Order: sequence, then C-alpha cells, then structure tokens
Amino acid sequence: MSGWQPLPDELPAEVRHFVEHLRLLKDRTGLSLAALGARTAYSKSSWHRYLNAGQPPPRQAVVALCRVAGADPERIGVRWELAVQAWPRPVTVPERAADGDEYRDDPTLPWWDTPPEKGERGPGGGLLRYALVLLVLLVLMFLMAVVGAVVLG
Repeated sequence: MSGWQPLPDELPAEVRHFVEHLRLLKDRTGLSLAALGARTAYSKSSWHRYLNAGQPPPRQAVVALCRVAGADPERIGVRWELAVQAWPRPVTVPERAADGDEYRDDPTLPWWDTPPEKGERGPGGGLLRYALVLLVLLVLMFLMAVVGAVVLG
C-alpha cells in the first residue's frame, strides 16, 4: 500500500483492517480520488477522510466502492459493521437534556452526525406541533364538509 499515509497507531484492529481493505479496493480500481468521486456519489475529500480513517464511511459509499472495484459488497459489509462499532468516537462533553435528567443522545443516529443545536428541531422534537397541525387540518376538513352539505343541500 505504498503512497498511503500511515494509519494512526491507536486505531482499533477492526478499523485498521477495514480501512486497509478499502485502500486495497481503491487501489484495485486504478482511479484517483477525484476519479473515484466522479464514479460514486461521494467527493474526493470524503474519500480522503474514509481512506485515512478520519471518518467512517456510510454503508452506501462502501457499496459504491465495491461496485466500482468489482468486489462483493456483502463481504465488506460485515467488516464495515465491525469497524463502525469499534470506530473511535471524538471526545465531547455530553449535553444535558432540558429536564436535566438524561444526557441528550439518540442511539438511533450515527455518532458522527451532530445533534441539532438549541432552538432547532431534531428527530421527534416537534411531535406536539405536528399533532396541532393535524388537529387544525381535521377541523378545516370538517368545516368544509358542513359548508358543502349546506350549500348543496
């Protein structure tokens, strides 16, 4: 794997093996990062981060690389799952929720996606607002039905 930056020593073995395998697949294509970006839906800079262990790639990026390299995406998909679970998380200070009891952490979202800032609506954050909009729409539909019945007799 000449020409590649050395991977950090502190990487877990699963991440190291996965990234090395991605690098082999990329080398097999014979494409530059820019050309790989043109053949997939991911930019040159994204591929640079993925292939240097700066950020875990999305599963779709791995599948796209496998397609271009002529490799089996199912086989590398297992390595991807192990690597994403072991990927070192950035050190952050947990943020307390509004009620102060729980830390704001949604286990259904990938850890590399940043949570919404204060004032923004995150996943499920506007449930009351959606219920209110639904109620207003139902009242309007009822009124339209009543008006229609009166006008049409």
